[in-house]
Formats: sequence, C-alpha cells, structure tokens
Amino acid sequence: MKVLELKNVNKIYNSSAIKVHAVNDVTLNFMKAEFTAIVGPSGSGKTTLLNLIGGLDQPTSGEILIAGHRLSELRPSELIDFRMVHVGFVFQSYNLIPVLTAAENVGFIMNLQKWPKEKRIARTNELLGSVELSDRRNSRPSQLSGGQQQRIAVARALATRPEFILADEPTANLDSKAAESLLDIMEKLNQDEEMTFIFSTHDVRVMKRARRVITLEDGRVISDVPESQAAKQ
Repeated sequence: MKVLELKNVNKIYNSSAIKVHAVNDVTLNFMKAEFTAIVGPSGSGKTTLLNLIGGLDQPTSGEILIAGHRLSELRPSELIDFRMVHVGFVFQSYNLIPVLTAAENVGFIMNLQKWPKEKRIARTNELLGSVELSDRRNSRPSQLSGGQQQRIAVARALATRPEFILADEPTANLDSKAAESLLDIMEKLNQDEEMTFIFSTHDVRVMKRARRVITLEDGRVISDVPESQAAKQ
C-alpha cells in the first residue's frame, strides 16, 4: 500500500546573491513498511526533503500526497493537525520535553489527541517495553543517556501509529553501541508494527540496515536502489 507520493517536487531558496535549488524535481513513492535511507553529502538536500515530506516546509512547486491527501490543499492549522496524526518525527537532538518523564513524553501526542486515559497508558506501557525502557518510565530526559533519550523519542513518534516515521540523522549523536541498539529496536518496530521508516543519514550503519537507499546530489535523486538490491550491498 502506498503511503507517500512526491510528484516533481522542487524547493528553491532565493537570496539577493544566489538561488539555491535545494530539492530539484524529485518524484518518489513510498510503500507501507519500507525501511528507507536517504543519503548524500552535506548540502545534497536530505533534510530539506524530509522537512517537505513532513509538512515542516512547503515546496516551491510539485505535489506531496500522504495517504491520498495533498499537503498543498491544507491550511496551516489543518497541516498541524494532519502532521500530528499522520507523521512521526525523530530528530537528531531528541527534542524531548525536559520537565516531563519518559512515560509522559511518550504519551504527549496521545494527550494532545485526547486519547482515553486507559488506552493512553496501555499504549505507553507497550512502547516503553518495545524500546526496553520500562524501568525508566519515571526518569526525566536529563537522567537518561543519549541513546535512551533517542529510544524514548522513537517511542513517542510511534505512539499514535502514524503513516510513517521521519528520522533525521537519528544516530548522529550516539556512540556505536547505542546506535546499533537503536537500529535493532527500530528494525523490530518496523516489522512488528509494519511502520514505514524514512531516514536521512550519513551513517553507514543505517545504510547497511536500510532495505532501500535513495541517494541525493545537488537536490536531485541520482540513485534509488530497491530492497532486493540494497540487501546485497
């Protein structure tokens, strides 16, 4: 099942001195339960593309459709609500709320969506178990390691079962052991919850795990290696 479509998407930044074509005529489709890495050198457009997919930025031209909905047709307030339901975000800097416990951070979006308390608690407990942090449910971010914080961020992103997860350099601030542990957990969640993961990354460890690798250069897709070929790399 197709969860995401990009049709001739462009993003151009203009200044008085220069025009930057950050994303250049990108057309891509993503299916349910993909585990995809978007790679390329710094400045290739990876993060810009993720921001466009997530509705954090608007394309200069082209169409982005999530679950059949055109993002360009949504008003700003509708886009905020749409993101909250359909897109989960995992950021390089974790972006946990420092005054909330791990459990409260996981349940934050469910709270905003007014999930019933019993359902919210059950889903929070399920996800804390999935990321192997049930014993740290009452810890605040400052009491957790970087790897633990990122696992809580993944659990929060998955909480409401969005269409897909966008992960922007999720292993960049982690040591090797923590990065491998995080990737183990995300792979398992991808399989158990049939959740689509889309990464932007420089990390070879992520590329090796990905079942599809899309390479950008100067904002263009120069390579799109499908699952059957990516697994052989």
